[in-house]
Amino acid sequence: MKRLLISTAALALAGCVSTDTDTLGSAAQTPTVTQSTPEHMASLDPSDSILFWSDDRRSEAFRDMQAHFPGLEVAPASVPRPLPRSTQTLPDTLQSSIRTYMTSSHAAGLMVLKDGKIVFEDYGLGFGPSGRWTSFSVAKSFTSTLLGAAIKDGFIESIDTPVTQIIPALAGTAYEGVTVGQIATMTSGVAWNEDYSDPDSDVAKMLGITPVAGESQVVTYARTLQREAPAGEKWVYKTLETNLLGLIVEEATGKSLAAYAAEKIVEPAGFEGGLFWMQDLTGGNIGGCCLSLRLADYARMGQFALEGGKGVVPEGWFVTAGSPLVNFGPQAPGFGYGYQWWTYPGGNYGAQGIFGQAITIVPKEKLVVAVVSNWETATSRTDREGFRELVGKITEALEE
Repeated sequence: MKRLLISTAALALAGCVSTDTDTLGSAAQTPTVTQSTPEHMASLDPSDSILFWSDDRRSEAFRDMQAHFPGLEVAPASVPRPLPRSTQTLPDTLQSSIRTYMTSSHAAGLMVLKDGKIVFEDYGLGFGPSGRWTSFSVAKSFTSTLLGAAIKDGFIESIDTPVTQIIPALAGTAYEGVTVGQIATMTSGVAWNEDYSDPDSDVAKMLGITPVAGESQVVTYARTLQREAPAGEKWVYKTLETNLLGLIVEEATGKSLAAYAAEKIVEPAGFEGGLFWMQDLTGGNIGGCCLSLRLADYARMGQFALEGGKGVVPEGWFVTAGSPLVNFGPQAPGFGYGYQWWTYPGGNYGAQGIFGQAITIVPKEKLVVAVVSNWETATSRTDREGFRELVGKITEALEE
């Protein structure tokens, strides 16, 4: 697949956005996809990564990523999915607890769907229903869904397909002998540092590596990595591997992630506010991060997964993808990892990202809870556990 080369930094603070129409969204009933590029971009320096920005700077950027970073803009669905108000309500005390949590965790919005209907919706930080907020690693579950779609469409034979069959440039690297499924479960055995507080970590440096002509930035950084365990035997959380999964989908389908998402997620899930998906320095959408949606569209994505994906993915895909294919064991009983979805006790699963983004799905109660935030730090056990506790209380209040 021929890739667009963007010569300026993809993750630096910048100014206004200019948008030019392209032909990526040409299929019938597929939302149009356009290129969005800021006019001015600063140098991409790991020490000035968004991971280390001030609270105010992050809050402004999180709601307007397209004004700062290049990416692809997907138009809304031709027929947005209605989200009617439910006749069910949460107890006043629980609604108060939710709002207290939102304030303490700097949440910009929280929505609860029961049977596809809105039971609760509220906003903070000056955010509102028509605004869009960035996802961080919630995007990983979107990329996983596109992997399922590519398998369903026959572009990828199976999860057992060797990575090098789709990306020959990885032959002879640490990814030799690794399967697509092992990338999807992050069990490649490749060593990685995902420390969000360290400017010298892999996750801080991967998008700043100097592009090589004719090669994806993902491949360029992957070449620098070493193996620490046999493929399939060790789980280590690696954002680069979701970026690699995105490249696998792009190479297999011949489409950008945004264009494939327009067809396989935005339209069938009925997104009302469209989607913005950032690009790396070589023009590929960043599979492990950084798409922007309305809060209601995060909830629609959860509902789409809950309902099985409307034939877009193989039958039972979300049941498997949202199951503990990796079990975290005694140190975290009931928790695990599937195909780019976190798995929780009780058969629940979800997408989650740094700074407090999440979609949690409770299949037994046909419940979806979505939240977007600007936590004070990239990770917070207190805020993450507080959200899980809230989901538990909401589940109990809405049990059938």
